[in-house]
Amino acid sequence: MNRLVILAPNWLGDAVMALPAIADVRRAAPGLSIAVAARPSIAALFGMVGDVNEVITLEPPQPNRDVAAWRNPGAELRDRQFEAALLLPNSFQVALMVARAGIRERWGYRTQWRGPLLTRGVDRAPSGLHQVEYYQQLVHALGFPNGPIAPRLDLSPERRDAGRRTLSEAGWNRRAPLVALAPGAAYGGAKRWPAASFAGLARALVSGGVAVVIVGRAADAPAGEEIAAALGAGASVFNLIGRTDLPALAGVLANCRALVGNDSGATHLGAALGVSVTAVFGPTDELVSAPRGEVRLKEPDRVAPHAVLTHPMWCRPCMLRECPLDHGCMLGIGVDEVFAAARRTL
Repeated sequence: MNRLVILAPNWLGDAVMALPAIADVRRAAPGLSIAVAARPSIAALFGMVGDVNEVITLEPPQPNRDVAAWRNPGAELRDRQFEAALLLPNSFQVALMVARAGIRERWGYRTQWRGPLLTRGVDRAPSGLHQVEYYQQLVHALGFPNGPIAPRLDLSPERRDAGRRTLSEAGWNRRAPLVALAPGAAYGGAKRWPAASFAGLARALVSGGVAVVIVGRAADAPAGEEIAAALGAGASVFNLIGRTDLPALAGVLANCRALVGNDSGATHLGAALGVSVTAVFGPTDELVSAPRGEVRLKEPDRVAPHAVLTHPMWCRPCMLRECPLDHGCMLGIGVDEVFAAARRTL
């Protein structure tokens, strides 16, 4: 086999957690041409992955549920001479896409009644498995031995320099240690530590001589504005929410000493870049989706996992988008606790 296309997960965090499985394939087949097909929102991630030879941007999924009305699924993959497709998403639509593209070998988990569309179907991994291991179990079952479990993204010096310029233009003096705050989360409001808590954390960091950069999507703008407003003009807080695409965000994070965020794509991206991460988890399960990897602490020759903070509640992890109760799983996580975790590497 010479050409393989990997269908990427649809969310940034999941896409980052799929990187070890993609590395497993590359390690086992160094001469293989690997393409990744991904949705527009995350395609740029794989342009920064050295194990990938080509990135194909897929059209957004069609809202019409009538299969006959879908826009020619598989058109982006047709006539590219792919001999096999590895399906990381579990959806039936992805299996239909690669089948309609005429790709002879189609590999993936048997989920959503798509087994007949697969030429090598793998029984779904047990529930409760970390998402990194979920993807790695799939490629292992397909004959690719597993390697390291921590996602890794090696950013080019040019992207790091571009991130440094972006931060300088925002006001960073390039001397103060920089901590990123990522107050957003795409799944719903229940996943977000309150903006007021992020503001309290920013105040504690700035009072200790640390500069703070706020990052996120345009939809996170209200939280960013609340955090910046709480510290007032003149504070070393730089609000870049909505001002960075994915490569630019990676360049900014690569210049940070630490990142504090929710269970979100930005948090996983930071961890893959080697930034010390403090992740605040509420309704979602940290055993399944906490950022993987280790960071070096201030003490010599000591490493530790990325910090994951939770507050015990009888109802968590509930996996709900919005909390129907008092949001105790998030409100119970205090600013002092997060500050202590974030400053481990400063």
